[in-house]
Amino acid sequence: MTAKKLKTEHLEKNDYRIFLKKAKDFYEVMLNARDTEKWTAAGLNAVHCAISCCDAMLTFHLGIRSLGEDHMHAVDLLMRLPSNVEDGGTNTFKRIIAKKNLIAYECREFRQADAIEILKLTERFYRWTTSKLPVF
Repeated sequence: MTAKKLKTEHLEKNDYRIFLKKAKDFYEVMLNARDTEKWTAAGLNAVHCAISCCDAMLTFHLGIRSLGEDHMHAVDLLMRLPSNVEDGGTNTFKRIIAKKNLIAYECREFRQADAIEILKLTERFYRWTTSKLPVF
């Protein structure tokens, strides 16, 4: 069985700073949306924060980021991180990404309880990311 070919873009290691800045921006907007009880906005900013964190990790550690339309492909790329770096972050990212369709596309209200769950996951993933990267 051959490994699946994932669409990626090669980047310079220092480009991780661009994605980490985006992650920080999304994180701060996520918290503001939580504080103002805008649950859908909180959820979508949580997802985008996680995607930017993933891009930062992949850029810094592997010199790539995912270009696939399915964000679950990025999970496969995160699993390529060295074990001392990966140490469980991939599972948290996967759980966040799994919520994206519910938040953005399903004909169902995204409620406070839904938002609180994804915000906890995103906070964990954001902290994991910033603990594994040089913060500028």
